[in-house]
Amino acid sequence: MDACMFYILFFSMFLTIKALESDCPTVKCSHDGPDIRFPFRVAGRQPQHCGQPGFDLVCKENTTMIDFPSYGPLVVKSISYEFRKLSLLDPKNCVHEVFLNLNPSGTPFQYYYLLKNFTYLNCSTRLSPSLNEVSCLSDSRNHVYTVESSFHMPFSCRQLKTIPIPFSYSPYLADNSFGLGLTWSLPGCEDCESRGGSCVFQSKEGLKTGCPSIAQDKGFSIVHLLSSGTGSMILIILVFIFVMTTMISIKVYFRQKLKEDEEAENENLL
Repeated sequence: MDACMFYILFFSMFLTIKALESDCPTVKCSHDGPDIRFPFRVAGRQPQHCGQPGFDLVCKENTTMIDFPSYGPLVVKSISYEFRKLSLLDPKNCVHEVFLNLNPSGTPFQYYYLLKNFTYLNCSTRLSPSLNEVSCLSDSRNHVYTVESSFHMPFSCRQLKTIPIPFSYSPYLADNSFGLGLTWSLPGCEDCESRGGSCVFQSKEGLKTGCPSIAQDKGFSIVHLLSSGTGSMILIILVFIFVMTTMISIKVYFRQKLKEDEEAENENLL
């Protein structure tokens, strides 16, 4: 009986885990693309409760992309869930155009690196060779530079914007990705991944997130299991366990009862 019960419980656990995985599966846009899971999701391939609002990604021609209303689409190079880092590439190969126009305050993200105020200048003539011109923003009539906020602005220049950005322009740095890293923070999920957990919604209906404890031997979240969209499957499994346990118990009871009756009858014959 013990062996039978063990297999029943093990099989039901296996089905439950599979039901959970099928409800919020980890997906990729390509074979070598980043894993996409909570708080991110791909609309149309993962249910809405599998991701946070503002974390929607798009698969476009086997490329993982995220769209920002203030700028447009950026390529997702990698996602570190442990360090909460979203590494991006600019398909236009002009990271300073992203810095100049992207407004993270309207998104759930912040820059991953420390920020410093820099001023973008647009000048009608080239400035000193000691200053590096932002080539992807410049042409023959417009020469764009990033300078310290205290820089004395020449008469040939006008200020475009002073904003906090990770780095000033350098021709020696990659112009499509350097400094283009974002991070995020979800209440109750601080250092969740590094502690062996997985950040999830505490309920399917609400937006409250948390980091439930992980069953170390099975590697799945009990709270996530109970709060995911697999309630009917779980209920069926529990009913199955109850019915099978009851049937086995009844069978064992009558078998033992029959054996006792036969022993009693044999004693009476002697």
